[in-house]
Amino acid sequence: MKGTVGELGEFGLIRELTSRLTTTPAVRLGPGDDAAVVAAPDRRVVVSTDVLLEGRHFRRDWSTAYDVGRKGAAQNLADIAAMGAVPTALLLGLVVPAELPVTWPTELMDGIRDECQVAGAAVVGGDVVRGDTITVAITALGDLRNREPVTRSGAQPGDVVAVTGWLGWSAAGHAVLSRGFRSPRAFVEAHRRPEPPYHAGPAGAGLGATAMTDVSDGLVADLGHIADASKVRIDLRSAAIDIPSQMSDIGQAVGVDPLHWVLNGGEDHAIVATFPADVKLPARWRVIGEVVNPSALPRVTVDGAPWEKAGWDHFGDAGGDE
Repeated sequence: MKGTVGELGEFGLIRELTSRLTTTPAVRLGPGDDAAVVAAPDRRVVVSTDVLLEGRHFRRDWSTAYDVGRKGAAQNLADIAAMGAVPTALLLGLVVPAELPVTWPTELMDGIRDECQVAGAAVVGGDVVRGDTITVAITALGDLRNREPVTRSGAQPGDVVAVTGWLGWSAAGHAVLSRGFRSPRAFVEAHRRPEPPYHAGPAGAGLGATAMTDVSDGLVADLGHIADASKVRIDLRSAAIDIPSQMSDIGQAVGVDPLHWVLNGGEDHAIVATFPADVKLPARWRVIGEVVNPSALPRVTVDGAPWEKAGWDHFGDAGGDE
């Protein structure tokens, strides 16, 4: 479609965006009314929201609008899964300049729609507003299916720490892009379009996870949230953490220890959880540490020793995600 957002107008843009959507059985009433209606068989709704700001969370010279849509949806849907819930629906708040080509928001919506389909959810509504900076605000909903939510506060000394999904791939891809390269492609794509293991959240809850989160700010930082909430210490074993040979090659090329990406890098949205030690975990879960009694040491240690300051803090870091 040719033209700009301003030329199409608010209601024309809404019609164009909603025409691209699909639905699911959970959606009882989709876009087009004052509000949507989504089934909640559990009678509880799990909700999460995030905001992506151009220049802070994405760059148009690094990522297509479709990439931004996939990534924005993924980081919210992963939060739902990390509670042990099944994603059901998503809402989009979009701020765009009037001179932006219409193809950008339509491709963004295509990406959001496709990521929702991967997770089994659907876009059910939202809002569009004119503004100077592209801003993508997403709210995701989920259903617990008669399970209790798995929070960050249930880890117990003696539990094991296990993870499923990628660690450090997005950070390695960011390092590649920062140096003006576009390969190895697998790592660049991991940064542009994370692939959270959505199934692992409800599956982890079914296996008896005592605490769980997705890795969005970095493994050490996110496990720190669990350790703080649970009032325990978590010790990671570096030898148990898999580092692909290609990641090691990238690290050697740019002068970075790849373990730094694995422990500090976020945005892969792997699922990390604590489990009682006697739980038999499927092969896709890798045990990488244990929960121990709290001590004077930092809440999260690596091989028994403190690890450097890690993780993303929107107000504590001067730079942006991109």
